[in-house]
Amino acid sequence: MRIGLGYDVHRLVAGRPLILGGIEIPSDKGLLGHSDGDAIAHALIDALLGAAGEGDIGRLFPDTDPTTEGVRSTILLRDVVARLRKKGFRIAHADAVVIAEFPRLGPHFGAMKDVLCPLLGLGRTSLGLKAKTQEGLGDIGRRRAIACWAVASLRKIPRRKPRP
Repeated sequence: MRIGLGYDVHRLVAGRPLILGGIEIPSDKGLLGHSDGDAIAHALIDALLGAAGEGDIGRLFPDTDPTTEGVRSTILLRDVVARLRKKGFRIAHADAVVIAEFPRLGPHFGAMKDVLCPLLGLGRTSLGLKAKTQEGLGDIGRRRAIACWAVASLRKIPRRKPRP
């Protein structure tokens, strides 16, 4: 069993949709980023890559790459999961906590799981999603940013030996 930890933070800006957990959430501000800025997907990617000993999202998808500009982060997550599967890894569990003052995210977790669970190859009970506030502290508390921490566990699937 391998465990990885991921983190992501993005500024909130006007004129962008708010994409979190692969869904658009009604908001007057969205996350600034090279891709769609989905902090949940980015933190999950980093947790998965860390568990596999594969570095981080910036190494795999640098913000200087024009092919990933504006891309949906769920596409990047799908790519990472496929890479890990080719290396013989399966995701056992993932958990994420989003730190945001607004909007209220709890009502959206079901729709996020509808998107994320199939991408990760997980049942709904094997993906945890939670939200916390920053109690008015810092940029997150002043509604200038949203952050996410994620953890993921992988198991290595043994390769089958050819039958004699």
